[in-house]
Amino acid sequence: MTARPLFQTAAQLREACRTGRWHQPTAGQAPGFVQTNLVVVPRDVAFEFLLFCQRNPKPCPLIEVCEPGDPVPRRTAPGADLRTDLPRYRIYRCGELEREVTEITEYWTDDLVAFLIGCSFTFDHLLAARGIAVRHLECGCNVPMFRTSVPCEPAGRFSGPLVVSMRPLSPGDLIRAVQVTAAYPQLHGAPVHVGDPTAIGITDLSRPDWGDPVPVRTGEIPVFWACGVTPQAVALASKLPLMITHAPGHMFVTDLREAELLAG
Repeated sequence: MTARPLFQTAAQLREACRTGRWHQPTAGQAPGFVQTNLVVVPRDVAFEFLLFCQRNPKPCPLIEVCEPGDPVPRRTAPGADLRTDLPRYRIYRCGELEREVTEITEYWTDDLVAFLIGCSFTFDHLLAARGIAVRHLECGCNVPMFRTSVPCEPAGRFSGPLVVSMRPLSPGDLIRAVQVTAAYPQLHGAPVHVGDPTAIGITDLSRPDWGDPVPVRTGEIPVFWACGVTPQAVALASKLPLMITHAPGHMFVTDLREAELLAG
């Protein structure tokens, strides 16, 4: 059975991150609030990244873009601070992961532009509420994420592979899960692949590139959603001079409710 969330609201979770009390993955926390991936890039490549998101809306559905130098997401969480209000961050430089940190105040400059990208963690509780087993919530761990052999459409200096998250489902649950998630295109929408992982270049489900492995039980089908960790794979592949992101699974939680993103 899925454990009761420790934090019921986004504000509670952000305050715990800001004060150093929470550095764990955010899966299952603040149910009903929209979780987002964070990407921060210098202003001189921000337009190229905006184009990358536009050309790759499944892995990079934009929720908000902040003004240069402004760490406050004024549309989605006024009063929050993107430098401190996530559990963990990653610093990428020139195609290498430089550090993982719990705040980025020392890295922040006036020319940085922050992007918030929709996250499938938001719909996990919608699946669970419909009786659909969400394995990483059951196991109390991070969702497994995999680099695929599917290329994203490039934009300027941004190019690289699609990353997916995986949830094993029974055949009956699969149909309902597609129906639920397809209604939320800003949270990655419907799955991008169902079944044979080797068809998208994944050779071993027990060894995710990010996150934690989860069991796929007899009769279950691996189901793959586009994932907002894709920009991190792009940062590595493109050898960008600087990209700051969330640590995979350690999301920024906004004040938006998932109903606000329901497709009309």
